[in-house]
Amino acid sequence: MKNALLTLAFAAAAFTAQAQQPAAKAASAAAAAAPAIATPAGYTDMMAATITELNSTGDPAQLKEIVSKFERAAAAVPTDWLPQYYQAYGRLLTCFTSKEEGDIKDKYLDQAEASLAQARKLGGDESELLVLQAYIHQARLGIAPMARSMKYSALSREALVQAKKLNPANPRIYLVEGNNVYFTPKMFGGGPEAAKPLFEEAKVRYAAFQPASVLAPGWGERQLQGRLKSYTAQPAAAPAQAAK
Repeated sequence: MKNALLTLAFAAAAFTAQAQQPAAKAASAAAAAAPAIATPAGYTDMMAATITELNSTGDPAQLKEIVSKFERAAAAVPTDWLPQYYQAYGRLLTCFTSKEEGDIKDKYLDQAEASLAQARKLGGDESELLVLQAYIHQARLGIAPMARSMKYSALSREALVQAKKLNPANPRIYLVEGNNVYFTPKMFGGGPEAAKPLFEEAKVRYAAFQPASVLAPGWGERQLQGRLKSYTAQPAAAPAQAAK
């Protein structure tokens, strides 16, 4: 049990360190219906470039600098929920990739949840916020697996259930849920084979999902491709076995 939960933490860090697809790949129908936000010249380009940076590094120091850029964006346009959302996501990635002690990582996650709460106050896409909250719960679990598995596994599942009720088309729901199941011990209903249908569902959802804007949440598809690829990377059968 302990080894499986530790593997969840390490694998999540490895996934987030990979370059992920541009932010324009996904968004929510709810965000599409939101009123337009007045922004200064160059704001969209600056945000898009910073999101690309965020999705292209696994270095904790760089992630902290990128989070600072989102803080400045939030100060420039305090009515936009997206800078707060990406601050939360950036701090989550910092937690996953940092080699600092658990109490420091918990502080990153505390800050991430504070940003997430602010994004919610600003009318952010609740399905996206809940998925990110579920991912934060998984990060909390990874800091102290044996002590936290019962509490944070349940909280992560609950957040994903709520997200799915709001927007079952959100592909990140199935990715995060699949990761959770993948690294849950088989004796508790988890494991790679139990997770595979969720990853396959995520693939279908990513293919169909239409973004609301170039800045909408779009992480996860490259991570999903890597996970699905692992199912096909099986050792070749010995000649005698293959002939049977």
